[in-house]
Amino acid sequence: MRRIVALAFALAAAAAQAAPLPAPARAEVDALLTRLQSSGCQFNRNGSWYSGADARTHLLRKLEYLEKKDMVKNAEQFIELGASTSSSSGKAYLVKCGTAAPVDSKAWLSTELKAIRAH
Repeated sequence: MRRIVALAFALAAAAAQAAPLPAPARAEVDALLTRLQSSGCQFNRNGSWYSGADARTHLLRKLEYLEKKDMVKNAEQFIELGASTSSSSGKAYLVKCGTAAPVDSKAWLSTELKAIRAH
């Protein structure tokens, strides 16, 4: 019985520890969100359009959640798990820049990540 209790405490302690993104991955995510914020593009979630600044705030909250759950280790996982779809509705997020047609945020962010890495 003591072993079970000790194991339960150990598992609870491990689950309670937040695992932040490694510094290089966090730098890439920060660069992505800065590009989104300063792009002049709009961000659609659940049918409503938001500014890049509002999108950044929302996506940072999702990143914090994913880090607490130890679910994200790199920028690609952040894009896939946190910045592509609404966790409440399952609808894809969209990015619309100027008069161009909206694109899935996953595609827009992935393209921007490649550009960040190329520099």
